[in-house]
Amino acid sequence: MSVHVFNNNVKLFRNRGLPLTVSSLHFSSESLEPHVIKNPALSQLKRGTGGRSSFNGVVATVFGASGFLGGNLVNRLGKCGTQMIIPYRGDAYFVKDLKLTGDLGQVLFQPYHLQDDESIRKAVKYSNVVINLIGRDWETKNFKFNDVHVEGARRIARISREMGVERLIHVSALNTDPLPEPIYLKKGSSFLTSKKLGEQLVLEEFPDATIFRPSDIYGQGDRFLLMYSHAWRRSMQQIVLWKKGEQTVKQPVAVADVAAAITNAVLDRSTAGKIYQAVGPTPYLLADLVDWIFAICRRTKEFNYDYKRTGILGNPQHLIKMWLTDKFCPSWPPGFVTAERFEREFVSDVVNEKLPTLEDLGVTLTNPEKQIPHELKYLKAFQYYIETMGEIEDPIPPPAYVLSPKNNFL
Repeated sequence: MSVHVFNNNVKLFRNRGLPLTVSSLHFSSESLEPHVIKNPALSQLKRGTGGRSSFNGVVATVFGASGFLGGNLVNRLGKCGTQMIIPYRGDAYFVKDLKLTGDLGQVLFQPYHLQDDESIRKAVKYSNVVINLIGRDWETKNFKFNDVHVEGARRIARISREMGVERLIHVSALNTDPLPEPIYLKKGSSFLTSKKLGEQLVLEEFPDATIFRPSDIYGQGDRFLLMYSHAWRRSMQQIVLWKKGEQTVKQPVAVADVAAAITNAVLDRSTAGKIYQAVGPTPYLLADLVDWIFAICRRTKEFNYDYKRTGILGNPQHLIKMWLTDKFCPSWPPGFVTAERFEREFVSDVVNEKLPTLEDLGVTLTNPEKQIPHELKYLKAFQYYIETMGEIEDPIPPPAYVLSPKNNFL
């Protein structure tokens, strides 16, 4: 009889999608028959010492896990014993490598579509935390900015609330604005407009959602450093920047820092309902930053290259490239040379002093002056040349931008 009851209890836990542990079952001192705790909280089922083979009480659904930030995030979540459900669209082979980020049986996959409510419900059904990393840097014929950043974000927030999810973490963008000031396009950046509206609708559906607003994120395979080093961005020995990049301030952040902050927010319930600005430790003038990137990649006169910064009117060829990319390569623009990206690229990063940053989540920010040369190492020219120690000096890092009345153009 006791074996029969035990088997029924095991089936009950499995049908509910809950992890089966010894702590889930109570054995009376008077009987060997187990007693199931009614409606156990996931926190009661924690096990282990907190490492990869433990369970920390968090079952997280990570939308957008196959992206640049997603891969780093699920790796960190897996290290601290998080059970993960990874929704994916398309071929499962594109996400299969993420299974290695967690222990055996801790990473599960669920096919979904952003416009299908039922598939999203299945993905969040057993989770107590939902993380939405879904975003697009350019529009396609199937998904516009509004479809992804607005309607998709609202749909995930609404369904998460309906399914009883405890925590929702939504990744937006820095400099979001419902009416961004135009730089090149007449109506300004549609990306930033849609991100702002998406934030508002997420908070309407899920008021306790935690919002992250990252600046440009750099790391292996990013869309910031690689954008400036891409051959399609260089025209006639020149790189085109709005007003030569001398009136744009950027504060890039390392992908590892953003992933660490989101992980800390998942484990800290006090972060519910807060908005965090994910920015790096140092602001730079974009002109100085791009010059430094080119110097690291050895694109200077010293190495028989003579690339220079120029304005948009100084190189009409770049306008033609943007038109060609938007017209014939909408699905995956080479070098991200699009009109929308050009518009967003030259919006200066503005940090609101009233809002918390990653440091408030206990993250020690990575120094870009040490990390960026490492990320660009494989893009250096003349790597076949074996230099002697000290033969080629490292480029001098760009100076930090200091706001003063003289250069106050923000």
